[in-house]
Amino acid sequence: MSPQTQFYHHGRYRLQGGSLPDAVTAYRTYGDPKNPCIVFPTCYGGKLDNTGLLGQEYLVGNDKVLNPAHYHVVTFALFSNGESSSPSNTPAPYNGPYFPAVSYEDNIRAQYDVLTKVLGITEVFCVVGFSMGGQQAYYWPVLYPDFVKRFICICGSARTSPHNQCFLEGPKAALVASKDFDDGHYKSIPQHGIRAFGRVYSAWAYGQAWFRQHQHLYDGLYPDLNTFLREQWELGFLNGWDANDLLTLLSTWQNGDVSRIRDGGDLKKCLGVIKAKGLIMPSKTDLYFPPEDSELEVEYLQGKGRLVVIDSVWGHMAGGGSNAKDLEFMQSEIKKFLSEN
Repeated sequence: MSPQTQFYHHGRYRLQGGSLPDAVTAYRTYGDPKNPCIVFPTCYGGKLDNTGLLGQEYLVGNDKVLNPAHYHVVTFALFSNGESSSPSNTPAPYNGPYFPAVSYEDNIRAQYDVLTKVLGITEVFCVVGFSMGGQQAYYWPVLYPDFVKRFICICGSARTSPHNQCFLEGPKAALVASKDFDDGHYKSIPQHGIRAFGRVYSAWAYGQAWFRQHQHLYDGLYPDLNTFLREQWELGFLNGWDANDLLTLLSTWQNGDVSRIRDGGDLKKCLGVIKAKGLIMPSKTDLYFPPEDSELEVEYLQGKGRLVVIDSVWGHMAGGGSNAKDLEFMQSEIKKFLSEN
């Protein structure tokens, strides 16, 4: 049985775009607190309760690499995912479009408070993350260099590339330009906008190679491409996702750059002083976070990072537990990394 989601109230909390009178961080814990701590934050579309596009339990469980019998696993919900403080669950005057912008740094500071003030954690054995979670994994050893011993970035990056930022403008524009978005002041679900958002988002999630090899989907589970888009991508975002939440979370992703914290945008210098050991796992066909970016980041880590490319046609979704082969490969590599001295 999955643990219950818990909520930590920070009180007055400063964010990139302002502050909240009572910011809330949602989290779950798995396993004995005496075991080594592993932090596993959510990605874009991810929720702790596994109702989003992706949950956390594809890597957490007694038969999985993040085994609660061996580790104390703490999963965290990003601000604006609908579980932690978000436009959809924050009362006036910061509700909806009035919710302040949030950075990755804001999220990591909040998670650190939960670990140290609530859970009594004095050291994190490893931070593991996929996509936006992988980007957070880079932030941890930069913000708290003596607190984190290892980090694993799966299909993520230390800096959101201009190419990635450009992609994100597509689903964003589809949503905000829709006739029912009403500048974020909608009174009911903006169906047109969210459906358009999901369709624009869909093609980049897998990539061309996946579509070439999985055309049989339209003859089996889905009779045609339009049904696939409607049932998997439109419904995926309509189920439990608020439009303003999607946009605030997208802004966090779009503005990700760990080197802004300490080194004025010098990524090489920033990554070069990281003390923690890193496992960097891009997907060969990822259109969001291509392996070429990861190769450069591993070079900047100056011997403290290992590059392992997921040889997959599943694009970005290879890192999210989308298929058994890639999941097995990831878990094997993560297990080896966690067992190293």
